[in-house]
Amino acid sequence: MNMNFTDEEFFSRMLSIEKRRCERAGARFALMLIDITDLNRALSHSAIEELAHEIATAMRETDVTGWYQDSEVIGVILTTLNGTDRSTLESVVLERTKRILTLNLDADQVQRIRISCHVFPEDDTVGAFSSGRGKKSLKHRPSALKRAVDVLGSLLAIIFLSPLFLLIPILIKWTSPGPVFFRQKRIGQSGREFTFLKFRSMFVNNDPAIHKEYIQKLIEKKLDGSEGTFKIRNDPRITSIGGFLRKTSLDELPQFINVLKGEMSLVGPRPPIPYEIERYSVWHRRRILEAKPGITGEWQVNGRSRTNFDDMVRMDLRYIRNQSIWLDIKILLKTPLAVLNGNGAF
Repeated sequence: MNMNFTDEEFFSRMLSIEKRRCERAGARFALMLIDITDLNRALSHSAIEELAHEIATAMRETDVTGWYQDSEVIGVILTTLNGTDRSTLESVVLERTKRILTLNLDADQVQRIRISCHVFPEDDTVGAFSSGRGKKSLKHRPSALKRAVDVLGSLLAIIFLSPLFLLIPILIKWTSPGPVFFRQKRIGQSGREFTFLKFRSMFVNNDPAIHKEYIQKLIEKKLDGSEGTFKIRNDPRITSIGGFLRKTSLDELPQFINVLKGEMSLVGPRPPIPYEIERYSVWHRRRILEAKPGITGEWQVNGRSRTNFDDMVRMDLRYIRNQSIWLDIKILLKTPLAVLNGNGAF
């Protein structure tokens, strides 16, 4: 059952990504637009939210449902069409949508809703790729308790580990020229970019094309079983102290600052790089919908770099489905042992 309903900003991002996939690989997709503008005066905000979630529930796991235009037009990105012709697609999807509307609205209200279906690349002239930003969000919000644990935990970690925050920069500067921190754009909850912090473990001015090509091959399953790890083995860009920092995960310590700023959580999925998302299949994208990225998580304590990409995503989705404060505590307690073992870290 699909319970994901995204805000306008994230839906626009997903629509743009799907268009690029369509242009690059020729994979057809469809966009259904449900205009509920005329219902805004007749229904309360909570009733409109409930209707939007009911529509999302009726769609497939591979579909993306959200605000195409905030509080006025609901959009559904229909992927993996598998050769379905336009008439069949419209018949099935429109019938399913109208059934949901009929169950939640009276006959007069249903008549006031306008539904259209656009198939790409055939309908590429439709104005479907605006970059408008939504004002309201229906996405899942983390609990106040989880945020409190994040703030308290990251503060205690920074205080307790303060000697390392002083020592590691000295070692980095001593072994290679360049900044102490490595800053990189990553994708957070609902597709929002943030600046991800780590202690620098690579030489400056290295070529990111090595990692970009590797990630592409990993996601597209072009690596064999022995190479199918998430990090590059024997990466030539790593400094002498950088290898140690990575093996012990000490390079991750500055992410406690990201947690304090509210960009990350102590526990959650690994935050992806923008070029990584462009290679995602639709089901992969679910890992960045409903949870903040985390310093540690299911993947870090149960698989780490020994796990292939699809299995990592499955672990993230399992965490998202079952997330609770008790699960977070369980993962946090497992993290020190995973770090000490160093399995899959290089």
